[in-house]
Amino acid sequence: MSAPAGHVDTPVDAWLAELAGQRRQSAHTIAAYRRDLALLVELAGNANTPFSTLQAHHIRRFVAQLHARGLAGRSLARVLSAWRGFYRWLGLRGESAHNPVEGVRPPKSPKALPHALSPDEANALLAPAGDDLLALRDQAIFELFYSSGLRLAELDGLNIDCLADIAAGEVRVLGKRNKTRIVPVGTKAREALAAWAARRGEIAKADEPALFVGRNGVRLSARAIQARLKRRALLLGLPTHVHPHMLRHSFASHVLQSSGDLRAVQEMLGHASIASTQVYTHLDFQHLAKVYDAAHPRAKKKG
Repeated sequence: MSAPAGHVDTPVDAWLAELAGQRRQSAHTIAAYRRDLALLVELAGNANTPFSTLQAHHIRRFVAQLHARGLAGRSLARVLSAWRGFYRWLGLRGESAHNPVEGVRPPKSPKALPHALSPDEANALLAPAGDDLLALRDQAIFELFYSSGLRLAELDGLNIDCLADIAAGEVRVLGKRNKTRIVPVGTKAREALAAWAARRGEIAKADEPALFVGRNGVRLSARAIQARLKRRALLLGLPTHVHPHMLRHSFASHVLQSSGDLRAVQEMLGHASIASTQVYTHLDFQHLAKVYDAAHPRAKKKG
């Protein structure tokens, strides 16, 4: 779409030139806008309708046509954003009386499913990695994540005074919107936490209330927890980027696979709405589908 020598710039060329020259947009951004505006030029030409007379129903039709070509909701959102900006610029120049793109929304993209470890991957991740002090601490952290489905901020905020509740099989956490909930703690996690608590005093400062501390004796940061989990997964060669929220997803998915009790999982996760928990039913279905494909005689691929 670059103009040859002697060519009078089209409105699209002029807008892109202004973005590049006056607004200092990157070459990558300009190239993306150029592609998006080329679609508008094409579709308006097919409709035999000048830019200045396009209406919202034209834009909706164009979106439907692009969606039929395979553009997903996120791509269409970017295209509409470029078109919307172009029409705002035309309006400032007096070349369009209205913005036909205002109010037009792209189709919703399917919601991405959370990534969860398989039970075998979770077991591999939680296999004891040694009995030195930091290994015991990390083991307690990872076990608690997987045992109770805690968010990173919830686990990081725990203090040493929670150990009495944990010994009794539960932990009280402060979740989103400052809501407190009580969740069960499994046997393996309780054992790992007891082993860590027995040696925590070797590095924790005397007045430090945090349950989990670093080498400096104070509360372990959320970033450090993420890094330790990532390091453990990399050392094990797990085939995905493992982060604390993945252990929460794994907890929810595996409990649902075993129990089928969506309401109980909702309560343990601290979801305000059951709709937030229902995403794990899709993960459960994926698991069942894999079992079916592997086991059902009519589903097995022929050699």
